[in-house]
Amino acid sequence: MQKEGDSVLVLQKGFNYSQDGPGNRLVYHLQGCNFACKWCSNADSIPRENPKAKERSGDDIFDEIMRSRMMLFDGGGVTFTGGECTLWYAELLPLFKRLHEQGISVAIETNASSVHLPELAEYVDHLIVDLKHFDDEQHIKWVGASLKETKKNIEFFFASGREIHIRIPVINGVNTCPEGFADYFSRFDTSHADFEFLAYHEFGKDKWHGNYGITDGFVSPEMMAEFDRVFKEHGLKTVKT
Repeated sequence: MQKEGDSVLVLQKGFNYSQDGPGNRLVYHLQGCNFACKWCSNADSIPRENPKAKERSGDDIFDEIMRSRMMLFDGGGVTFTGGECTLWYAELLPLFKRLHEQGISVAIETNASSVHLPELAEYVDHLIVDLKHFDDEQHIKWVGASLKETKKNIEFFFASGREIHIRIPVINGVNTCPEGFADYFSRFDTSHADFEFLAYHEFGKDKWHGNYGITDGFVSPEMMAEFDRVFKEHGLKTVKT
């Protein structure tokens, strides 16, 4: 049993296959984010409070996952994303420990900005990090927060030999600079890391109610291919999920 007051706010949940970790996964989108990416497709998940989000206790979520265990096939499991799921570190840590004891595969999708991430990651099987830029000034401009803690955590995982999957959303006028990303990553041992590039889209644009921050973000197939080529030239492993 988890302690009283361990509830999180779940904006939505559902199953998907091999998108947020391997196999069939039960995915929880938690409310609240400490970033405010100008292209966010889930703008309603940014505020810490949302009347559409449902308060769920750790015990409740644990029981639901255990009831769904037969659905977690092909190496599947459970994934927590957001918003930014690590804002709920104190509530998730005991839950992750219980899931770990039961042999349930746990994945998180995170911006890696939490100082608590290394501790939380001890009970995470699949670590997915979304990295928007390699330059702190540009990161602050487009995301509204510093990149320093994110880099610190990424570099910690590189050094520890921890498997890590890094996703880069590619957005025209924001971060179409594959050499900059590759130069940054090639300074580290990335033998346990792989990289995925996600082309800009406008899904969820209507959630911004006219305040969407990108005007021409679409990128060409040639630019996506350039990211793949440059990364491979730097000895970095690229994947598509």
